Amino acid sequence: MQMRIYLDLCAIQRPLDTPNQTRIILESEAVLGIIAYCETGKVSLLSSEALIYEGEQSILPVRKEHTTAVLAKAQSVVPLTDEVKNRAAGILKFGIMPLDALHLALAESGKADYFCTCDDKLLRNAMKIDNLKVKIINPIELIREIEK
Repeated sequence: MQMRIYLDLCAIQRPLDTPNQTRIILESEAVLGIIAYCETGKVSLLSSEALIYEGEQSILPVRKEHTTAVLAKAQSVVPLTDEVKNRAAGILKFGIMPLDALHLALAESGKADYFCTCDDKLLRNAMKIDNLKVKIINPIELIREIEK
């Protein structure tokens, strides 16, 4: 079965960040690699109503266009349901921001194997969730998982 991946917006847009740190350069290349694996069918990308909405909020056209292009490669779009909203509400108590909690709940609902983010605080806080049904990971680690 194909590996299912949910990229959050900070991961999707990492290749557009100013490459003024080695970490940003490495994560950018990793994200581009993940996108390439989606294009070849090696992995399956998930989108969601929340990702589409968040991507449309960008004031910079290049970021909006990039996000739209990446999300167009998704195999499916996870809908925002009451069940997802209730799950997100439960995730909030772990110090996770509301939109991030929604993304995690959507990734679970879409049966993602991996939730990929460049947000260290989100990574740290999500590790505290004992019943999280998706593995949260940064892009560099995700490349290692894909290439095993």
